[in-house]
Amino acid sequence: MRYPPSRLSRPGFTLIELLVVIAIIATLIALLLPAVQQAREAARRSQCKNNLKQLGIALHNYHDTHSCFPAGYYSYGTSTGSGPAWAAIDPDTWDAAPGWTWGTMILPFMDQAVLYNALDLNRPCWDLANASAAQTKLPVFLCPTSSGGDEPFLVQDASGSPLVKGGSQLRFGRSHYVASHGQESCWGECGSSTTGVVFTNIYTKTTKTVTINGDASKVADGPFFRNSRTRMRDVTDGTSNTIFLGEHSSKLSDKTWVGVVPGAYTHPRFTSPENGPDAAATLALIHAGPSGGELDITGFPIVHPVNFPTYHVGQMYSEHTGGGHVCMGDGSVRFVSENIDLLLWAELSSINEGEVTGEF
Repeated sequence: MRYPPSRLSRPGFTLIELLVVIAIIATLIALLLPAVQQAREAARRSQCKNNLKQLGIALHNYHDTHSCFPAGYYSYGTSTGSGPAWAAIDPDTWDAAPGWTWGTMILPFMDQAVLYNALDLNRPCWDLANASAAQTKLPVFLCPTSSGGDEPFLVQDASGSPLVKGGSQLRFGRSHYVASHGQESCWGECGSSTTGVVFTNIYTKTTKTVTINGDASKVADGPFFRNSRTRMRDVTDGTSNTIFLGEHSSKLSDKTWVGVVPGAYTHPRFTSPENGPDAAATLALIHAGPSGGELDITGFPIVHPVNFPTYHVGQMYSEHTGGGHVCMGDGSVRFVSENIDLLLWAELSSINEGEVTGEF
């Protein structure tokens, strides 16, 4: 009996053919995966840029309403380090209640009026009455590329333990964006240390000593600092040439949109030769350097642009490849290379030092 050929033989792949097909598929995946990853990162970068754009617009709307930009953070003013008990003045930094930052103050200008109204600004930012609202996760403050987390975090003290206020630990909503204090920093040195050294010329490295007495404006040369009231007309270097906001990934350290708490410290999440914990103001602010007349081992003023390998909690830090986004004073958002000229970065960070800024 004869059977049709289809019943007598069952053609199929040989082992060699199967291995060749697998190799081809693996090669195609290897070729496509980087392209997919690049496309995803491009989308994340676009979202990050849009976030900063929204923050910049909110800052301008705040200025239109109040005739000035919000303070870096609000603190009971003292020139002696003393004040009423409710102010809870930190004896080292002279930071005090209420502590609300620039991020809180622009909430009504970002369709977050409900959250803003849920916060009792007459109480300190760490008051128990504000505990729930202060933990709100706001996507506009979160860069999708940041790998350090986007959930609320525990505020820490100098030792790295959870800071306790009023018998409770503090948990604040996270931010991946920070405001610029300028070239100079004024954290602990604007407290009980009543004098400070500032650069008068970053090119010749000349400095002068100023009396601070708790007034950060005697040191700060950027748009945001403790109790600042910067107006558009104060930015004489030009708003398009002055950095207002930038990135700081929580992979390096925790930042918040909520407030600066007396006694708090910001701690780095990884170590490098130069980084370490810093005072509470760095929960919301960073600076570019140079600061305090500091020079590196070559005699050059210490400047740390975005992603600079000091990896300090008081600098900008982004996980985007090659640099990070900044929001300029005019509201425009630009991507700055991590290889930017150091003096150019310093020039872009001050509002009224009179430096002639080049292209970047």
